Amino acid sequence: MNLFKQHKYLIIRNAISNELANFAFNYFLMKRDATQWMRKNNYVSEYTPGFGTWKDEQVPNTYSIYGDTFMETLMMKVLPIMEKHTELKLLPTYTYTRAYKKGDKLRRHKDRPSCQISTTLNLGGNDWPIYIDPTGTDNVIDEAKEIHKPNAPKGNRVDLKVGDMLVYRGCELEHWREAFEGNVCVQTFLHYNDADGKFGKENIFDKRPMLGIPK
Repeated sequence: MNLFKQHKYLIIRNAISNELANFAFNYFLMKRDATQWMRKNNYVSEYTPGFGTWKDEQVPNTYSIYGDTFMETLMMKVLPIMEKHTELKLLPTYTYTRAYKKGDKLRRHKDRPSCQISTTLNLGGNDWPIYIDPTGTDNVIDEAKEIHKPNAPKGNRVDLKVGDMLVYRGCELEHWREAFEGNVCVQTFLHYNDADGKFGKENIFDKRPMLGIPK
């Protein structure tokens, strides 16, 4: 039986090569540092599209970017791998990438409809496990305040090496990360919809004209 259909999540080891992951890792850190310099020297403002933000409400003061062109190219590269392992016809929606810093955490949550079939791909840095609750129950009372139902399942710990990715049904399974103890970790979320599902064609490219465009 297909593991993804059975458990609603699976781990794909070596989904991309270490060489490609390392390239993506260094690219993203350079983009972060260049964006910071350009803002400081008034080349771009915090409102200039395509340069990312430090104002993500989910992980404050951490550099992140929606729809980065390189990452969306990467999303299309791994699309055949995703379809092979899920046995689904998938449509790309969007990517979201962060360079996490010490102390960051990803609160327990479920995703919006454009994240029906998702993957978090480890591009490099210090190891940082992700947790996923395979029960599919709703345990989050207030995500921002991290208030959960009593006796909420502890979830399954998933450790990803560079180039590995966790594929999961983001709208159905709660997932999170505890406080990061390392210095830097770059992860990219690649989101897809089931072409035959409820939101398939409606959410292609996350309702943008094409990939690679800021929202």
